[in-house]
Amino acid sequence: MYHYTAIVTCLAVALHFFFATQVARARIRYGVKLPAIMGDPDFERIYRIQMNTLEWMPIFLPSLWLFAIYVGDAAAAAVGAIWVIGRIVYFIGYREAVAKRTPGFAIQAISAIILWVGAFGGAVWRVIHG
Repeated sequence: MYHYTAIVTCLAVALHFFFATQVARARIRYGVKLPAIMGDPDFERIYRIQMNTLEWMPIFLPSLWLFAIYVGDAAAAAVGAIWVIGRIVYFIGYREAVAKRTPGFAIQAISAIILWVGAFGGAVWRVIHG
């Protein structure tokens, strides 16, 4: 069973839900009416946080689960938790200024790469070694 990976998955989904609510709040605060996605720069940064997270989810989630299968549940959850922390750091930095998004982006990108490499390597290892 992959209990730790499931918990991290739920945390990632909850974080994305939180980001979506922040966009809704920002629409009201900055007067950006649907379907507009541009207007106030403060709104646009919050919107990009949510959209960038959405863009990374199809990279992160399959890699997380395949890593759990081929490498291990606890290791996948640990790296996945670092990804979630990276997204939080990204949120905190990017909502203040574009230039402050880099540390969080780097944390989550490196975490996702580790998960993907581990998943791919584990799959190839199993093919070669049965």
